[in-house]
Amino acid sequence: MTHISTFNRRQILAAAAAATALSSTGLALAQTPRRVLRIGHQKGWLSILKGRGTLEKRLSTLGVSITWTEFNAGPVQLEALNVGAIDFGDVGEAPPIFAQAAGAPLVYAGATVPRPRLEAIIVPKDSGIKTVADLKGKRVAYNKGSNVQYFLVKLLEKHGLKYGDVQSIFLPPPDARAAFQKGAVDAWIIWDPFFAAAQKTLDARLLADASGVVNNRGYYFTSRDFATKNTDVLKIAIEEINAIDTWASKNQATAASELSTVLGLDKSITELYLSRTTYGTAPVTRAILAEQQVIADTFFELKLIPKKLNLLHAAPVDLG
Repeated sequence: MTHISTFNRRQILAAAAAATALSSTGLALAQTPRRVLRIGHQKGWLSILKGRGTLEKRLSTLGVSITWTEFNAGPVQLEALNVGAIDFGDVGEAPPIFAQAAGAPLVYAGATVPRPRLEAIIVPKDSGIKTVADLKGKRVAYNKGSNVQYFLVKLLEKHGLKYGDVQSIFLPPPDARAAFQKGAVDAWIIWDPFFAAAQKTLDARLLADASGVVNNRGYYFTSRDFATKNTDVLKIAIEEINAIDTWASKNQATAASELSTVLGLDKSITELYLSRTTYGTAPVTRAILAEQQVIADTFFELKLIPKKLNLLHAAPVDLG
């Protein structure tokens, strides 16, 4: 797990405090016990789902209430899950592997369809780097422990290079953007909407996206304990997330406008982002879990995680 900043710790503590407040007063104790779904989320589709209120409406019929806590990254949400501060969240492919290697009680509740065009390696428009092979010895910025770390490993492998053949510069997206803009790094591996923003505002040149390299699915996670007791809640949550996906696929212009407001980005950036996304979210299958196993095995071989994981024996939640 990557180091957690003071800001991130405040996020986790805020989530824990919000959850505790629901049961700490005498009034709460006097009421009939209710189930609560504590959702952690990043700015994006879950933010739009929150604004719709449809999930609250459906879950209210089961006597379930919802709390929402916004985080600035998936790995921080996984830390919040590990300390019992949230029950559900969204994340990319790689962070769950690092969390599971650290002993987090995580269960995969849902997964998006593959979205390989949403992550890419970019270079300055006038860069001498023309092919992936040209990256050998170059400074490549990316967020450690994120989905793009796995993308880098497999992209280099596809082009006859090893992970150690490039100089990895670990930077979160805002810092990586600044380094890229100043020329302090030679390339940047990043995902949307940061990717689209770099193309639109920095005139960055696409070197390669993840097409034909990795699937780049998005995942929705929960804890084993919550999944065991709340399968009905999780089933509805995944259905409502997929409903947002379906709506966005049929209303891209409106979706781009809503997303630009949520993200604080120009609509032209979210339009570019949505033009290359694919839509659809469903419960996790064993086949999808097998994809995660490949990532775990790769990270273990590279000594990026301390122990070998056996994800195939960690059956996904049965939401059928």
